[in-house]
Amino acid sequence: MGIVVQKFGGTSVADAQKIKNVADAVIREKLNGNKVIVVVSAMGHTTDNLIKLSKEITTTPSEREMDMLLSTGEQISMSLLAMAINEKGHKAVSLNAMQVGIMTEHNHGRARILEIKQQRVKKHLDNDEIIIIAGFQGITDDGEITTLGRGGSDTSAVALAAAFNADRCDIYSDVEGVYTTDPRVVPTAQKLKVISYEEMLELARVGANVLHPRSVETAKLFGVPMRVRSSFKLDDLGTLIIGVDEMELHKPVTGVACDSSQVRIVICDVEDRPGNASKLFTLLANKGLSVDMIIQSYARSVGNTNDIAFTIDSADLVKFSEVTEEIKKIVNPSNIFIDEDIAKVSIVGAGMIDRPGIAAEMFETLAKIGVNIKMISTSEIKISCLVEKNHAKECIIALCRTFDLDGAAVADVKGDLPD
Repeated sequence: MGIVVQKFGGTSVADAQKIKNVADAVIREKLNGNKVIVVVSAMGHTTDNLIKLSKEITTTPSEREMDMLLSTGEQISMSLLAMAINEKGHKAVSLNAMQVGIMTEHNHGRARILEIKQQRVKKHLDNDEIIIIAGFQGITDDGEITTLGRGGSDTSAVALAAAFNADRCDIYSDVEGVYTTDPRVVPTAQKLKVISYEEMLELARVGANVLHPRSVETAKLFGVPMRVRSSFKLDDLGTLIIGVDEMELHKPVTGVACDSSQVRIVICDVEDRPGNASKLFTLLANKGLSVDMIIQSYARSVGNTNDIAFTIDSADLVKFSEVTEEIKKIVNPSNIFIDEDIAKVSIVGAGMIDRPGIAAEMFETLAKIGVNIKMISTSEIKISCLVEKNHAKECIIALCRTFDLDGAAVADVKGDLPD
């Protein structure tokens, strides 16, 4: 008898009937002979509604009180699901982060899990109970409630799977798995049977919203097999996420993703001398601004200056505007240019490694449809191009056609893997 962790998103527990359906899915896993730990998100739009309510009270709520407020959403879901399972004749108990002992750092709103206590959960597992745990939340060593930030329930589930050496972690939502691209943009996009941690991590970072990057990072670190599944199609095994060594790669590119929530910043005519880039990005880091793509131009022969361009999330634009005067003081630019009309289009695939010509194919594809590239960044398994936002959809369609991603799935599994 192994341990399976199941995580159900907000759409899966949006109302009483859906919670009853989730109870059936949990019981089904229990009847398969597994011990089951369940992690739940808040119902439907509960978190958004709580945030909206807080803004009606104050425009500057403290981070501590926001964590206290937002942590209540998951507790509603967990208790209702435990009731539904008990009503169907199976033993279930709900636990919040404090009761479990999900220990985090002291960082409200975006805390990271440091440790998960095991005693209480093991006691309930030994008592043959199904355990329902509130996702998205943790507790500090001095008893303060914290939340884990966007995608926190996914991270909670994977961390629990790692802590209890689970056979796998199933992430249930309203999507049936991971697709080669967004099926709303390319209706013929194919669902992948399997994808590597590395590819899923890159796709999550460049715009695919199926999983949060932190959950994939944790799964990769501890070797936790994950499945992305639909809570409305329980017979569909969805997409398995595993190590690249367990896969047979057939195509260089696995998927195409688009992130239209970024803003390009250009710091113009910065004096070309050691330390200026360090000062700039240290300032941004200290202000909590996360930077993605970065390009620095060659120094101009006249004036000995260069431009430094980078991207940030559009949600951080207000925060960036608050530090522009400090930027002017430390690097003395001639101008700070902000471009909101951009989208980052990326191709991802473990098969790109040591395979020449992939970047050229991508650039040629975009050139043929008349799209100008504003910035480029690469890794071993990813190439990202910044383009004008109104060209994003045609870029995705063209790249899917070029790399045959609207055909069959692009990877198979080697050997036996968990169902």
